[in-house]
Amino acid sequence: MTTTLSERVSQSAFDGSMLRVVLLMDLHEGAQQRFFEAYEQLRHDIASEPGHISDQLCQSFENPSQWLITSEWESAPQYLAWVNSEHHAEQVRPLGACARAMRPLKYTVLRETGRGYQDAQRPTGARLQEAPRLGAGVVRHALTFTVKPGSEKDVAALLSSYASPEARVDGHTRLLRTSLFMHGNRVVRTVEVRGDLMAALRHVSEQPEVRAVEEAINPYLEQDRDLGDPESARMFFMRAALPAVHHVAAREAGEVDRSDVRRHALFYPAKPGCGPALARFLARQDEEAAHRSDAPTVSSSIFQRDDIVVRLIDVRSPHGAGLETAFGIRGPRKAAVLARLMAGPVSSADGSDGAVSASAVRHTMSLITDRRAPAES
Repeated sequence: MTTTLSERVSQSAFDGSMLRVVLLMDLHEGAQQRFFEAYEQLRHDIASEPGHISDQLCQSFENPSQWLITSEWESAPQYLAWVNSEHHAEQVRPLGACARAMRPLKYTVLRETGRGYQDAQRPTGARLQEAPRLGAGVVRHALTFTVKPGSEKDVAALLSSYASPEARVDGHTRLLRTSLFMHGNRVVRTVEVRGDLMAALRHVSEQPEVRAVEEAINPYLEQDRDLGDPESARMFFMRAALPAVHHVAAREAGEVDRSDVRRHALFYPAKPGCGPALARFLARQDEEAAHRSDAPTVSSSIFQRDDIVVRLIDVRSPHGAGLETAFGIRGPRKAAVLARLMAGPVSSADGSDGAVSASAVRHTMSLITDRRAPAES
């Protein structure tokens, strides 16, 4: 069943539309044959993945080191389930070893002409996006990793102390905002970029102040990494990626007085296999809130990988008033659904303000730092 999204939604993995994934690659000198053989193995493996429709491998006729892989999927959640899996990380390792640069791009399909799939030929679960989504040209992404229990205070101190990198990346890319939160020993860093996300992430990682902090927290990480080794760094950031799957704004940014807007993040560990359903459920609640004139929510982003779900909310409330409305899942039926999807204890599903508030407090992450780029002159 196709989901019709509000015009306030600028990003969603839950509209039921087909996904086209484009991977641009620049290979090391002499790696073309090795890369081709690795792809031949991968394409047979990926053909059996749920939701996979087709893929193509293309080589530039101008530059033999430049390659393009495109794949089509019935829907974004099916692709994300594969690309975020440990199985995928191991599958693509031989490809990554051949490349000096990789740039993935993801597009939902609105229209097709020529010899593409006709409605009668298209897989049952594959649909075109109904209409263009509107937005402000902002790309959202997050990274998450865990640190050794007992090191949380030391890590928080390190992560809050670095100097902000230069916001301007190049002529068309700008780093807008970086927010960092912790929940127990889990760290979540969200970024907002106008322009090329990968260029912005590379820009940040190359700053001496940022590199020094990353090196300082290495001894505290539960998963070892060596950012000086390109393959180790690539695998770490692949496993740490926490993609944005939904974003909704209550009103146009120009209509909001940002002086009293505060940013919050909530961490929702899902039961095994329930991460996508939990992310979809929370996205639906935030869409409903976006239409309520009395709701304090200005905007909401949902990030999800496997059974990790993070909800980033900007709220009009300098002193915390009304946070239950923004954070909570009100009503016994919705609270019961949340309880079925989440791992661990969940507050009483009676829908009372007390239960909603207690649930919000338990899921709320601690803000370590929230840095916005200065306004462009």
